[in-house]
Amino acid sequence: MENNRNLFITIILSVVILAAWQIFYIGPKIEAEKQAQLEIQAQQETTTEPSATTSENTSLPQATAGSGAVAPSEAASSEAQPEAGRVAIDTPTLTGSINLRGARFDDLKLKDYRVTIAKDSDIVTLLKPSSDVDGYIGEFGYLGVDGAPASDAVWQAPEGATLTPSSPVELTYTAPNGIVFTRTISIDDNYMFQIDDAVTNNSGGAVALQEYGRVTRYSKPAKPPIYVLHEGLIGVTGEDGLTEIKYNKIEDDGMVAVGKSTDGWLGITDKYWATAMVPTGGETFQPRYSYFSEGRPRYQSDFLKDPVTINAGETVQFDNLFFAGAKISSLLDAYKETYDIRLFEKLIDWGWFFFITRPMFHLIDFLYNFFGNFGVAILVTTVIVKAVFFPLANMSYASMARMKVMQPKIQELKEKYGDDREKMQKAMMELYKTEKINPVAGCWPMLIQIPVFFALYKVIYITIEMRHAPFFGWIQDLSAPDPTHVFNLFGLLPYDPSAIPVIGTFLAIGVWPLLMGITMFLQMRMNPAPPDPTQAMIFNWMPLVFMFMLASFPAGLVIYWAWNNTLSIIQQGVIMKKNGAKIELWDNLRGLFGRKKKADATE
Repeated sequence: MENNRNLFITIILSVVILAAWQIFYIGPKIEAEKQAQLEIQAQQETTTEPSATTSENTSLPQATAGSGAVAPSEAASSEAQPEAGRVAIDTPTLTGSINLRGARFDDLKLKDYRVTIAKDSDIVTLLKPSSDVDGYIGEFGYLGVDGAPASDAVWQAPEGATLTPSSPVELTYTAPNGIVFTRTISIDDNYMFQIDDAVTNNSGGAVALQEYGRVTRYSKPAKPPIYVLHEGLIGVTGEDGLTEIKYNKIEDDGMVAVGKSTDGWLGITDKYWATAMVPTGGETFQPRYSYFSEGRPRYQSDFLKDPVTINAGETVQFDNLFFAGAKISSLLDAYKETYDIRLFEKLIDWGWFFFITRPMFHLIDFLYNFFGNFGVAILVTTVIVKAVFFPLANMSYASMARMKVMQPKIQELKEKYGDDREKMQKAMMELYKTEKINPVAGCWPMLIQIPVFFALYKVIYITIEMRHAPFFGWIQDLSAPDPTHVFNLFGLLPYDPSAIPVIGTFLAIGVWPLLMGITMFLQMRMNPAPPDPTQAMIFNWMPLVFMFMLASFPAGLVIYWAWNNTLSIIQQGVIMKKNGAKIELWDNLRGLFGRKKKADATE
């Protein structure tokens, strides 16, 4: 049948896409994550953290003579640098401290997020001192004149000071030549720091200062970045707009300098967290993204502003913003509007199809706020998507139903024209036109699912709102695969099938992938079995193939697919009955199991 042929072309195309996704992306991703975790564990067993006498080996920007460009410089002393004191940070969302050596942000934890779904799990650590093996810091400073505070200069703070949303902290540094730097650091209830510097020139003569900012990371994330998600250096500046540089790319290039800018931001982004510096005030600055291999390897996003001349006795203000926290969509949108930060929502990698991904996320988030459960929100979203595409699906299923009703006439044409394929095709087209049948309409229901499927995958995988979001029962994290396993009888047997080398990824089949396979099996049985043996084999094995392939996908996506199949079965059944077409499901099931019984009896 023409309709069956189109259906199977669509199915084969879908299988090819998902198989490639599984083989070249999901499988290697899981294996790479396991390998990375093993390497980290081995490193922790064989090494220790750098001691207090280890050089911080920090990399600072400096002016290149005559150009104002940015170049690396090793400023850290090889001698031990004693602890200079800290100012505590305590907000509703953050805890940590500011290092008075360099007035550096190098100790920051996120109160609202834990490493795992366990209630006693440690809260997520974002920033760490540069002496730590996983050091990650943010810093603002000055270059260009004797007396400017060096990266390791010790700032002064009031005794017992604590940075809170209601109590800013004032730090001071007085240079030997009399220049006074007064830094006021404030923070909101979430993740935005405001750094306001007042520089008073008491040196007796004019001086020129260049302000810089940098975020430096001394290690890559434990889990390797994947193709569908950007992790690494990022920024939006000047005419270049969005710049995204993955870790392996900057390792090859060494340094990427884009055009100068008067607005924008730059930093380093992870899957769920990010740091971003926002130079304010409208001054021109040079953005740069770098990888330094000498000493301790490190990754850095930095900016260097054009020189500012400060006359004797004059005070000049320098202001910056520093974001360090979770990439919450609504919060980034609010910061964009409040501080007029260009394209700040790009900290979240919505992908090329953001015009589908973002609306889908906002729909799911809206429904979550209404129902209080992201899993329920996904189920309702599926219903809404089905409703939006109902006219197209209705037309498709109705066309399929009419094709079935027309089978006797089609058979008559085959008998009439025999092997004359040209006349046969012409007569078929006339029949389709007369009966208002679209022979390719059967492809649309499955083709529609593909972009929705990948958009939903993106939403579930990248948005922090979906991280550790529970459904019901054993599904406590919709962004992770179903934790149950059919092949160890759901935990009754004492082994983990997913840990088996090579094939383990394909054995991690949980309850929801099993339900998805069953619903897909039932949906395919709604149509008559094809007479062609090859097509019949695909018809029989397709649900099993999909079940194995989708088992390692996030549970939320598998739940969506199973629920979508269920709705499609109901929808197709109603439309077929309305159009007078026979529903083949029960006959197909009886025929399938009847053949098995007959074969058993023959044996």
